[in-house]
Amino acid sequence: MGDARRRAAGPGCGRRRGRAPGSRPAYTVRRAAAPRPGPVPAAARVVPWLSIGAAYAWRLILIGIVVYGVFSVLGSFQLIAVALFLALIVTSVLRPLADLLNRVLPRPLCVAVALVGSLLLLLALLALVGNAVAGESARLAGEFRGGVHRIEEWLRRPPFRLSPSRLAELENQVTRYLSAHRASLLSRAVSGLGRVVEVVTGVALALFSSVFFIHSGERLWGWIRDHALPSGARPAWDRAGRAAWRAFAGYTRGIIIVAATNAVLVGIALLVLRVPLALPLTLLEFFATFVPLVGSPVALGVATVVALAGRGPITALAVLALIVVIGQLEGHVLHPLVMSWAVRLHPLVVAVSVIAGSIIAGVIGAVVAVPLVSVVWAVLRALRAVPR
Repeated sequence: MGDARRRAAGPGCGRRRGRAPGSRPAYTVRRAAAPRPGPVPAAARVVPWLSIGAAYAWRLILIGIVVYGVFSVLGSFQLIAVALFLALIVTSVLRPLADLLNRVLPRPLCVAVALVGSLLLLLALLALVGNAVAGESARLAGEFRGGVHRIEEWLRRPPFRLSPSRLAELENQVTRYLSAHRASLLSRAVSGLGRVVEVVTGVALALFSSVFFIHSGERLWGWIRDHALPSGARPAWDRAGRAAWRAFAGYTRGIIIVAATNAVLVGIALLVLRVPLALPLTLLEFFATFVPLVGSPVALGVATVVALAGRGPITALAVLALIVVIGQLEGHVLHPLVMSWAVRLHPLVVAVSVIAGSIIAGVIGAVVAVPLVSVVWAVLRALRAVPR
């Protein structure tokens, strides 16, 4: 049966397809199988979350080193950095006014009108505050002497129960400290004169820079982009630079509106309560609001001390309640409404930024920290976004 089937199937049936008659059988080469990995020792095993955390940790350390280096370099050139920061603030505030005046006036004249007008307004405000303080100096001195006496009487009553001898001892300690450290205090005052010269120099540099920023800021950015960046990176970094300016200008205008609103509310409340130095305290509140979360309570704390010395504990408690009201209004109404066009940050990020900036560079660092974080966040978002 087998031979009959082979004959019926034909002569080449038993051969493998593709083999010529009389050829040698082909040899197939088999690859050696890869050795199976042995069991990982227990000491070398790493849980996934720890591996991911370690990968992020060294990146965060690298970012921290870079940020510390940037702040160290800026600290060496603190006067120039602060002057340029002030120039950017002035530009963000006065640039819309200059653009509006440019519809009817030449560009250089628009810049001059905006800068000179704002300087005159600021000097007039400072002169008004100075006249108010000088005109009330005699009355304020009497009120403060009476206020100090009321504070002493308040400390003698419960719950403090400080004896008159203890209060006299505290006054003597203050007097002895001032007499013993008179030379050091005088040297600090003299060194403060050098600081005043630095401030005047920084303000002059800020005004000089703001003239060019307001007049031709876009041309300056275009020159830096075309000469400092490679051609392939120009579109992305141009998008990032414009996003950074929008974030900075939006934050600056927003915080000025918030500060002005806080100052108006505080000024009205202090005038109604007849607190001494209401106008200087209002101006202090305006400038203190530029330090988020911290500045406004500190300024109102100073107002509380003044109210306690000048008007008594009832008025001081009313000013203390004003701190809570202004804080709630600023955190839940003004910031969400006014700062909607800027980069909105979580309050925890704002708090950490302010504290970190104050540790690195003091009051200046606390003022610069939040707009710097806003700009960095806007740049990262712009670089991550895919242009359509």
